[in-house]
Amino acid sequence: MDAIEPLGGAEFAPKQTYLNTSACALLPRRTIEAITLLAEETADGRPAGAGDFEIVAEARATYARLMSVHPDRVAVGSSVSVHIGMIAQSMPAGAEILFPEGDFSSVITPFVVRGDLKTRFVPLERLAESIGPETHLVAFSAVQSADGRTADFAAVRAAAAAHGARTLVDATQSAGWLPLRAGEWDYTVAGGYKFLLCPRGASFLTVTEDAQDTLVPIHAGWVTGEELWVNSYGPVRELARSARRFDEPPAFLSYHGAARSLALLEEIGIERIEAHNKALAARFRAGLVELGHEPVPDVSGVVGMPGLGDRQSALRAAGVLMSARVGFLRASFHLYNSATDVDRALDVLAG
Repeated sequence: MDAIEPLGGAEFAPKQTYLNTSACALLPRRTIEAITLLAEETADGRPAGAGDFEIVAEARATYARLMSVHPDRVAVGSSVSVHIGMIAQSMPAGAEILFPEGDFSSVITPFVVRGDLKTRFVPLERLAESIGPETHLVAFSAVQSADGRTADFAAVRAAAAAHGARTLVDATQSAGWLPLRAGEWDYTVAGGYKFLLCPRGASFLTVTEDAQDTLVPIHAGWVTGEELWVNSYGPVRELARSARRFDEPPAFLSYHGAARSLALLEEIGIERIEAHNKALAARFRAGLVELGHEPVPDVSGVVGMPGLGDRQSALRAAGVLMSARVGFLRASFHLYNSATDVDRALDVLAG
């Protein structure tokens, strides 16, 4: 097979075979440098305090370009569960929320704890056909966390439009390697610390203008005002007219790093990263079949291997990092991986 070299150059220097981005990404050097600089400036007593809102705006704008939406449609936060919690609390009582079976807990639980919503679960492959006139919202991960399966985006979008259902896509396992047009969905969310290469504490929410009208900014604070610096005391005079009204106060260390990480992804290009990750995953799947294993059939850059979860410890002992999820061994490929990484993992699995 042809060699597949890493992307990103000297930004990454892993000391082991790291195939675990679905759990947490490696940080680029530029990101570490930005975090370190801010920490040192804060320790020295920098004049503007502990961070820069202009850098947060830079991260917002770059993420918007990566997701093919205007920056006015992007809110920043700290975690997917907080974004989804706000969406869940905005649902009308009795609304039907449709999920794939076994989707990630943070997508599902904020709706379940409401106690007054109708939650329904169907197999992922039947998600589109299960959307009906009673469905208020269909919520799903673009790439399933446990096994790497991808949803049929076009079918889900068409069925939701036909029945007037809103859509929520968790892009945590896809944003950063799989091209997505966030404006095609009412809401998208993404945790930054996986394929977006950001530090923990950075996450993103996109909201269409239409969906914004029914979303309640339940954690609104001074940073959510249309004018940023006039709302420190008393009620916010006017909430931001953009999706910034749904912002959480930014964790500046995370966002100073996120701005650098997202810039790197934009420099390389998501389409190029997609081709790279899928090529590595295809090489790995072919090798698994040769070894007598049956990986989950998909073209995703995340590969699930049923029944091999107990091999995680042996792989780790050999310097190969993967995840074990509900009996699946999970390999996740990203721009810093190479064909050598794939072959090393296959050698260990063959041993």
